[in-house]
Amino acid sequence: MAFASSSSSSSSQGSYDVFLSFRGEDTRNNFTAHLCQELRTKGINTFRDDDKLERGWVISPALVTAIENSMFSIIVLSENYASSKWCLEELAKILECMKTRGQRVLPIFYNVDPSDVRNHRGKFGAALAEHEKNLTENMERVQIWKDALTQVANLSGWESRNKNELLLIKEIVKHVLNKLLNICSGDTEKLVGIDARIQEIKMRLRLESDDVCMIGIWGMGE
Repeated sequence: MAFASSSSSSSSQGSYDVFLSFRGEDTRNNFTAHLCQELRTKGINTFRDDDKLERGWVISPALVTAIENSMFSIIVLSENYASSKWCLEELAKILECMKTRGQRVLPIFYNVDPSDVRNHRGKFGAALAEHEKNLTENMERVQIWKDALTQVANLSGWESRNKNELLLIKEIVKHVLNKLLNICSGDTEKLVGIDARIQEIKMRLRLESDDVCMIGIWGMGE
């Protein structure tokens, strides 16, 4: 069930439902992998960059396009996120799309204190100081990254500390799925009788269940 491809009434809707931004060395093979799997299991079309090599700090055109064509971005802010110029460029682009395209941005503070992200303390402060030392001729870019970290830390999201990761992932996926279903229902508000059918789909999806289910939808299309 690719929500993005099934609706085209908003310029913020495109090829992906969700874009995942994360620091590979921190969460690629654990939290982010499990989150991505759960999103895709629920039929949410999710983009995850599986290229383990970061080339410089200018993100690729393919990544820019993926970000621009996503309805949601989920940002997994782990302790080494800010040490990656690539991740910071993704973050800056995501927040630009939030402002210009209405993209919905959901931060996850993975074993980090949101106040450290907001106020550039701890490993976030150390990483930014290192960028300032290495990019003396491009301090404007570093300031953009600083502002982006402060901005994303002020958004509503989730903290992982002292939480069961499996339950947290299910909570996040349920939230995204409900939002996507609401967006789809908003796109069809002029269709008589559609609300009852959408509620039936929600019921059959059994959002609270751990089971994998598949639903086929047939009928006239474009």
